[in-house]
Parts: sequence; C-alpha cells; structure tokens
Amino acid sequence: MSFRDQQKYLDELKKYEKQFTRQESEDYKKFIKRQKDDEDFDSVSMKRLKDLYDKYHKSADFSKYDKFFKKSGDSQ
Repeated sequence: MSFRDQQKYLDELKKYEKQFTRQESEDYKKFIKRQKDDEDFDSVSMKRLKDLYDKYHKSADFSKYDKFFKKSGDSQ
C-alpha cells in the first residue's frame, strides 16, 4: 500500500477514535506516530489498519434513495 492509502485510512479513522477499544486506540496512536515519521507500513500493520477501517467505516447505501427519483427511461 502507498503512503496516500495510509493517510486516507488514518484520516477516516480519526472520526471514530472515541469508539475504539483500548487496544485499538493504542494501535491507532502507533500508526499516527509512524505516519508522522514518514514510515511506510509493513504488510501486517497495513492489514491491521485496514481491518480497523473496515470495522468502523461503513459506506452509505445510496440505492435506498432510488425510489425518490424518476429514472430517465420511465414514462410516468
């Protein structure tokens, strides 16, 4: 993973920092320190970061809003 991906994950996780367990909080703080030192994460650290991201960040399901908008192919 690239430095840009690391930054993206860390920025998104900042919103959820108060919800972390004690261990997750410690891991997150370690990730932040390593990011400030401009270190690239190894595969194990990147996997833990991605797991944290997947656990807390839920992408919105916009398909439930389709019923409020007409489709261009609908004649009604």
